[in-house]
Amino acid sequence: MEKTDFAGWSNCIRLSNSEIELIITTDVGPRIIRCGFKNGDNLLYVSGEDSGRTGGSERRIYGGHRLWHAPEVMPRTYFPDNNPVDYTWNGKTLTLTQPLENTTGIVKELEITLDPLRNEVKLLHRLINNNLWAIETSPWAITAHAAGGMAVLPHEPYADPAECLLPARPVVLWYYTHMTDPRWIWGNKYIRLKHDSSLKTEQKIGILNKQGWSAYIRKNELMIKRFAYDPDARYADYGCNNEVYANGNLLEIETLGPIRNILPGQAAEHAEYWLIAKLEGNPEVKQETTLEKILQPIVNSFVN
Repeated sequence: MEKTDFAGWSNCIRLSNSEIELIITTDVGPRIIRCGFKNGDNLLYVSGEDSGRTGGSERRIYGGHRLWHAPEVMPRTYFPDNNPVDYTWNGKTLTLTQPLENTTGIVKELEITLDPLRNEVKLLHRLINNNLWAIETSPWAITAHAAGGMAVLPHEPYADPAECLLPARPVVLWYYTHMTDPRWIWGNKYIRLKHDSSLKTEQKIGILNKQGWSAYIRKNELMIKRFAYDPDARYADYGCNNEVYANGNLLEIETLGPIRNILPGQAAEHAEYWLIAKLEGNPEVKQETTLEKILQPIVNSFVN
């Protein structure tokens, strides 16, 4: 762990092992504002308009990875993260604590643990209820990825209709979702959302992801998110624990924890596990069988 400058912010923290690095803001956020191989591309989006800015009451995009609370409601969800955050480092885990949201009574915490030997990261997202009454919400982890890549969501395994009569899982659409938008690829194994900077309109879907992973591929680099599915839990947005969103600037992969009734002084937590890897071949191909051959062995090794 070391202090560093990044994108105009003077008080960032850099976590690294022999191959990958994370850079986290403390002047605002907390945001993981860079993730990638050393001397390589940033897999995360950074807003050029908002880089280095601090303070003020307006919400800014900033980019990177952040923690929100679901379901999305204006203005509750949109409390700005423009002020400095506290942090502690115990030699293994970096814990960042955002100031109290004075409109919601929630304190957000993010714990980041980078494996010293493997290109894996554990993120623990925490919502602390500082109100005198219970609140109902869920941790919502949002990663804004750099332009030009592709999100991959797995389908449930195929089953013979004679043996499986019940539905497999929901696929949820937003009012602005266009099923025929060329950024979508609706395959038999995966749902893919490609980023295209020439297309400025917004696209979003959500799913109940029982497979417990999703991926972002950009050029020959891969980020896998692994997360839990609780069959007994209730999830926001008609039962989604995984969502993807794109506009002309970025592509987001989002995961959600279960909706919880959080008592005063208590917290709700949601964990993500990241794997950063190099890929052989060209995974941004239209042939789903080729993508599966390249992607699935890495997914299996990480998920299992």
